Amino acid sequence: MKIERLKALSLTARLTLFFTLTSVCIVLGLGSLLMYAADQHFIDLDRFTLSDKQLLIKDILTKSRSQDDARKRLSEALNHHHGMYISAKGIDGSTLYSSDRFSPPGQVAPGLSQPDEQVIQRWQSQGREYRSLRMQQSPGYDPTNALDVVVAIDTKHHDEFIAQLGRTLAIYTVLAMIASGMFSWFAAHQGLAPLRAMKSRAATVSGRQLDERMPVGSVPIEMADLAKELNSMLDRLQSDFQRLSDFSSDLAHELRTPISNLMTQTQVVLSSQRDTETYRDTLASNVEEFQRLARMVSDMLFLAKTERSFAIPQKEHFQASSEIQKLVEFYDAVAEEKFIRINVVGDDLITGDRLMFRRAVSNLLSNALRHTPSSGDVCISVRKAEPYIEVAVANSGEDIDPKVLPRLFDRFFRADPARAHPSSDGAGLGLSITRAIVEAHSGKVAVTSEHGRTCFTLSFPVGDRANPTHA
Repeated sequence: MKIERLKALSLTARLTLFFTLTSVCIVLGLGSLLMYAADQHFIDLDRFTLSDKQLLIKDILTKSRSQDDARKRLSEALNHHHGMYISAKGIDGSTLYSSDRFSPPGQVAPGLSQPDEQVIQRWQSQGREYRSLRMQQSPGYDPTNALDVVVAIDTKHHDEFIAQLGRTLAIYTVLAMIASGMFSWFAAHQGLAPLRAMKSRAATVSGRQLDERMPVGSVPIEMADLAKELNSMLDRLQSDFQRLSDFSSDLAHELRTPISNLMTQTQVVLSSQRDTETYRDTLASNVEEFQRLARMVSDMLFLAKTERSFAIPQKEHFQASSEIQKLVEFYDAVAEEKFIRINVVGDDLITGDRLMFRRAVSNLLSNALRHTPSSGDVCISVRKAEPYIEVAVANSGEDIDPKVLPRLFDRFFRADPARAHPSSDGAGLGLSITRAIVEAHSGKVAVTSEHGRTCFTLSFPVGDRANPTHA
């Protein structure tokens, strides 16, 4: 649930939270380090002070001539040290000297039997905390009777300083967290300004206004690639949208003519009484128009399927020359009528849909026979040009204007401006369908026209011959 809440935060809020938490962690880390260093410093300072007092006490005890002399010297040496306490007891429990209201731990700590031990002990008594050093020292007046000497210092001032330092650091941490949050929000808000600018540009993009582009030059380098990709996407969308718009216009134009012919012809026939033969001729003419409309609708449906990531349901291996020969036999009558020679050269294995392949080549062959003059020739060649298998359909005849070559595969495009080739009954979708079929096979198409010869080339990828079928 918490992760979902974090995902719901804006990017500015996330960056602000991240930077603030980072700053707080850094401040807390530095504060903890400072507190530890201060505490260690006071421990070292206390050890130095206690060691110095140990030396003083050792000197006093060594030079004392009696217990009274030792008490007098210890009192004179230590009474003026505020917060300093001492306890000197004999092994039998008798007290030689003890500061007022000072009660150290009664037992000698393990490992503290050596006189020069410098290990600091920390202990509490009556609400106060002490640090102490312990040693054993024989007095000069009785070298055989060792004394257990405890020198302690009250850490009240150190604790107050540490507590005050802790409160100061806590206040500083809170202020730093607030300041860090404000600066983080400001930095994130300013840093994301280019994204807001891109959002504003994107909000203006619509179907009627696709020429808006992201400001690549005014955004940080980290966002420049994103802006470029968005601009590339807008370019593709604009191109596709323009193609869709052109397709709609061409479709309306192509459908309007036969429908208008049907309506006019029917209205004329119905305007007066006709004989049976006239009605029959009219209906026959209407059937031809309906057939043309049906072919056009069928072609458009096929194009719509292939251009929308149409997946070839079943691929197979087949010999290109055998399929081409069947097409040649089908068009043989047309070729003989115009005295056109058709040659088939080469062969290779095609991986794809057999019927779609035949339709693509059939469109090219039909087109070639239509534009080849009498006694001309058409050559269909198959060759391998890694990583493709190229199927080329070349015919003799007039060169196509180089300016219209790039548009030959556009839908409803005819090189003839009058759009009324005497031997053409198509709607200008044949080459578009051919390109769609080849692209559905992940291939490509090309066309050249020069020196009295026009050549359309279909390039099919070399397939996996060990595994021809896939969904």
